[in-house]
Amino acid sequence: MAHIVILGAGLGGAVMAYEMKAELRAEDRLTVITKDPKYHFVPSNPWVAVKWRERIDTEIDLAPAMRRRGIDFRPIAAKQVVAAENRVELVDGSSVDYDYLIIATGPELAFDEVEGLGPEGGFTQSICHIDHAEKAYVAFEEFCKNPGPIVVGAVQGASCFGPAYEFLFILETELRRRKIRDKVPMTFVTSEPYIGHLGLDGVGDTKGLLESNMREKHIKWMTSSRIAKAEPGVLHVEQIGDDGTSKGITEVPAKFSMMLPAFRGIKPLFGNEGLVNPRGFVIVDQHQQNPTFKNVFSVGVCVAIPPMGKTPVPVGVPKTGFMIESMVTATALNIGQIIRGEAPTHQGSWNAVCLADFGDSGIAFVAQPQIPPRNVNWSSEGKWVHLAKIGFEKYFIGKMKSGNSEPFYEKLALQVLGIDKLKEVKND
Repeated sequence: MAHIVILGAGLGGAVMAYEMKAELRAEDRLTVITKDPKYHFVPSNPWVAVKWRERIDTEIDLAPAMRRRGIDFRPIAAKQVVAAENRVELVDGSSVDYDYLIIATGPELAFDEVEGLGPEGGFTQSICHIDHAEKAYVAFEEFCKNPGPIVVGAVQGASCFGPAYEFLFILETELRRRKIRDKVPMTFVTSEPYIGHLGLDGVGDTKGLLESNMREKHIKWMTSSRIAKAEPGVLHVEQIGDDGTSKGITEVPAKFSMMLPAFRGIKPLFGNEGLVNPRGFVIVDQHQQNPTFKNVFSVGVCVAIPPMGKTPVPVGVPKTGFMIESMVTATALNIGQIIRGEAPTHQGSWNAVCLADFGDSGIAFVAQPQIPPRNVNWSSEGKWVHLAKIGFEKYFIGKMKSGNSEPFYEKLALQVLGIDKLKEVKND
């Protein structure tokens, strides 16, 4: 008998639980440990922040689905992973022993790395968590009573740029609907070396498509930028030249701002030499397996991936939903092999599909693989993207409620896009 423990139950962890359960033998046990008993569909947060969705629309009580699948569900936060002793210590004083651990915690949000950043004691909003999105809506409603400049973007070291672009255009759409767009100058401030870089050196013509949409909607932008600090009503933005030298600091007015932070690993992972890199991201090989602790695997945003190359301002590599599901499938298959006495052979394909909603249209892109050079490098725009994002939201929330591990929507999406085997898991 083997006891598999999954730490985290967000996008990666919840899907991991369902796929892992399908690979286990009758005598094996599966436990999920998470600090939050409710799952929140993070891609809907930009909509929550303008009240196009309510919290209840995107929130799922995971316990019933886990119980139906025979999964032990422990909604208690982890205090410390003790990898050398195969144990996870919890904040209530208890601990859980494991034979195999899958780390799927997602990141810690590093607001503290920029003075004045973030919704907790800072002066900028966030859409990284449902609580942040709800606070952003309250701030936005207050803003609309006496509108002024808006700044949206991502700070130095950020690795998740798609939601920043989404929220920028969703805000623009909402301002037009409220008939106050003419009173709101909008600026996009990003650490990317160019618009549409996305931490991926662009996908298809994301640069042209996004720049064109910004020009059409009268949105200014600042690239290769780092936020020196945020203060009430203003962001201090330092632009960096291609040679790495500073072009000086500009005070950018911001009566309402949303800046995505950099990510780092969670504190309970530190203190295990060989488990995480200096930022706290979990080190894995091609099989999602940690080289030091062979019974530890990891999936999702908490996995360590080196940046694509040197940029004037540090830019991380995003871990998109399709990429995460590829990691999940490979991990489930590999652990299934190991507990049956076989060597792991499966590798995630790490392809990317993104639907970036703009409120009434959007941009989609496909990168196969996610990191160039690519076999598929495609992007497109249109109202169909907005509708596709709504469809994906409904499908995925239904999938989480039912405990279904079958990637039906993913297969359907690939057929619509005309791309075969996007989520294919490679075998050694």
